[in-house]
Amino acid sequence: MNIFSRREMLAKTGTGLGMLGLASVLADEAQAGTNPLAEKRTHFPARAKHVIHLFMNGGPSQVDTFDPKPELEKYHGKKPPASDKKTERRTGGLMKSPYQFKKSGKSGLPISDIYPNLAKYCADDLCVIRSMHTDVPNHEPSLLMMTSGNTQPLRPSMGSWLLYGLGSENQNLPGFVVLCPGSPVVGPALWGNRFLPGIYQGCHINNSRLDPKNIIRHIQNGQLGEQTQRDQLDLLQQLNQMHLESNDRDPKLEARIQSLEIAFRMQTSAVEAFDINKEPANVRDLYGKGQFADACMVASRLVERGVRMVQIYHGGGQPWDSHGDLEKSHRNLASQSDMAIAGLIRDLKRKGMLEDTLILWGGEFGRTPTTEGKDGRDHNNHGFSVWLAGGGVRGGMAYGATDEFGFAAVENKVHVHDLHATILHLMGLDHTKLTYRYSGRDFRLTDVHGEVVKAIIA
Repeated sequence: MNIFSRREMLAKTGTGLGMLGLASVLADEAQAGTNPLAEKRTHFPARAKHVIHLFMNGGPSQVDTFDPKPELEKYHGKKPPASDKKTERRTGGLMKSPYQFKKSGKSGLPISDIYPNLAKYCADDLCVIRSMHTDVPNHEPSLLMMTSGNTQPLRPSMGSWLLYGLGSENQNLPGFVVLCPGSPVVGPALWGNRFLPGIYQGCHINNSRLDPKNIIRHIQNGQLGEQTQRDQLDLLQQLNQMHLESNDRDPKLEARIQSLEIAFRMQTSAVEAFDINKEPANVRDLYGKGQFADACMVASRLVERGVRMVQIYHGGGQPWDSHGDLEKSHRNLASQSDMAIAGLIRDLKRKGMLEDTLILWGGEFGRTPTTEGKDGRDHNNHGFSVWLAGGGVRGGMAYGATDEFGFAAVENKVHVHDLHATILHLMGLDHTKLTYRYSGRDFRLTDVHGEVVKAIIA
């Protein structure tokens, strides 16, 4: 009996399932030979098994990447009524894109010239959602909304929900890995577990320097051999289990016990998984060079080894937050990531893994088609673009639309809750049934919202 069936039974009998209740269920499963990270049955057949989230922190401009707007050329410098929308700061007239769009691939999908490799090799794999929208034009709440489905730092992240609902294929590595060089504004809240058991929290790796031996501090024990460590850990775990029983199976203590086991098994597995030098030269050449390229290569290696979700932040602050000199900043940022993203897609296709690995690209919101200052763009929550690839989505297509200037979603609008519902659906989970009872109510990633965007599913 898995978590879902056990929870359904408890629901039918009117039994509450809070944090301690779920810990009891997990403890029962552990006695039956499973553990909280063991693979669990999906609600229905899954299209994808893994998620790689390429997070362009700060908010890339939709009208300069994947949503071309010829009307910006016509009305450049002007401010017609349709472009006078409330944003975080005061903006001026419309600003045409400094880049050219080219119809790419057999599908003819328009892609900005700042993404030449993506356009050349991967256009027919991309499903661009042009009609995204979110609640507010501020970084902190929008970062939280995109990662956890709520504008306040009160809910578990999507990766934690996936790990809770599906478990992990690899018990020797964390099921949810976050590669972030530094810390975004709200930091660990973006990959936290909140009220879910601690074992489902994301494992943050500062990938400023990807040294496989030091990527996770203190992963190696230079004093004791493997068998001695195993004997020592077994004794500690026996004591921990006694302590756990005397503390009403405290979920935090349960998580710590599980973490000790993972840490022991990671000593060899993590070093091997993060060692990109093991990849042949022709594969490394696919990704190019740089911090983000190395992170994408590691992501491919991690999902190949069964990690459920990998989240990669492009920069630690808000690198895509181009309030000024957008032409230069967006071009530089795209050049840092273009070859790496194309390399990731091509590498997964080479391994036969793109069909069951879902890639999500995007930021927390978009940018205004109007100017901020002389040559920047302000935050825009009214309409922006993300794209998906692999994992059961239709490639070579654009879904939804913004208005003539690219300011607001107007056709087939997709809220972040809808995006999350669709991702869970592709992973074999019904977003309305993946719930966790806490503080007297059932919580879920999509709160009380969310509709699956069926039109983009292959």
